[in-house]
Amino acid sequence: MKLKQVLEGLTIQISNEEQEVLDRMTHITPLNAFPEREQFIIESLIRKALVTKVSNNGMTMVIANELETYN
Repeated sequence: MKLKQVLEGLTIQISNEEQEVLDRMTHITPLNAFPEREQFIIESLIRKALVTKVSNNGMTMVIANELETYN
């Protein structure tokens, strides 16, 4: 069984504040470009596997994962 098949039946609960930050993440952005509160929210979204954190030349970049829907 593939991981994608397992995840299809799951819903991930997110707050309104998390949804607002996620909606604004349309392209890869340095994490430090966000205010401190939004960085905290992004870390939460990373733990929920809705955002990916990538290191590029010593800089931490973040981008929203391509999921069909967020609940």
